[in-house]
Order: sequence, then structure tokens, then C-alpha cells
Amino acid sequence: MKKIDIRLANSNDAQIIALLGRITFAETFGHFFSDQQDLINYFEATFSVEKIKNSLAKPNNIYWISFVDQLPVGYAKLKLNSGSEFIDSDNICQLQKIYVLKDFLGMKIGYHMQNLLFEKARELGFKTIWLSVLNSNERAINFYKKNDFEIIGSHDFTIGKEDFDFSAMCKYL
Repeated sequence: MKKIDIRLANSNDAQIIALLGRITFAETFGHFFSDQQDLINYFEATFSVEKIKNSLAKPNNIYWISFVDQLPVGYAKLKLNSGSEFIDSDNICQLQKIYVLKDFLGMKIGYHMQNLLFEKARELGFKTIWLSVLNSNERAINFYKKNDFEIIGSHDFTIGKEDFDFSAMCKYL
């Protein structure tokens, strides 16, 4: 039986998160890019070790890393005090990232990381959590709906030459 461990990340984990970020983003979104250089440029801007180190150092960011038999397979990020144009509240946080390597998706690792994230948000006194999800990612949308998130709006995001349509979703803690 595979042993799953999830722990809070620290500054020593920047390389692991940067690599997981690149791989899981490519697995999820890579096929949408007509120009691979746009994807590489995004990786360099978003998932450099230095960028992740800086993000880990910010007090409003909390990261988790998941392991299966000591192999890092996923990560999650909670951003505290992160408002949304779709929610009129000051007491709000954002589930900014939950990514798990494709080969490990069936192990419910995302579900377990999400629950740890909710627990931490409640412990810190947050009442509402929100996220953005790609409109065409039905697997993720269904996952969040099953966990009491509701769609509250939509927005777009551009990377290089590609435009992406996202749904904003929220859950009351």
C-alpha cells in the first residue's frame, strides 16, 4: 500500500514546488499552447526557484506538499486576505493552487490537501474561500462542486498568444 504524506512547505522546498509547478501546469494546460515558447516563458516567469522562494517567504502564502512513498507528487497554495471582484467581503482567502501529478490523481491527494487548506483557513478565522478554474476543466469544476463550491463569476487570463476563460467559484467555510 502506498504511503501518502502531506506537510506544510518551507523555503527549502522551493525547488520541489518549482518543478512540480512546471510539470503539473504542462500536464493540465500544455496542450492549449500553439507556441511552446509562450509556455516556456510562463514557466520562467511563474515557476522559477527564486519566484517560489519569494512566494514562500510572504506571510500571506501557505503551501503544502504531498508525497507518495517519499516522492513529491503535488502541492497546494492558500493565499490569505486575497479578495475577489465577485465577493463583497474582507474576510476572504483564495485556494490559489492545487496540483497533483497526473499519474497520482486517482489517489485523492487533491481532496486531502484541500481539506488541510480549509482547516487552516477556518483556524485563521476566514469565512469565505474562492478560486479560479479553467471553464473547460470539467474534472476540476465537478471536484469543487462536490465540495460545496459554487460558480460566482467568470474572467479571462492571457498567457502569450493564448486566451483562457475561467470561472470564479467560492465556498463558505
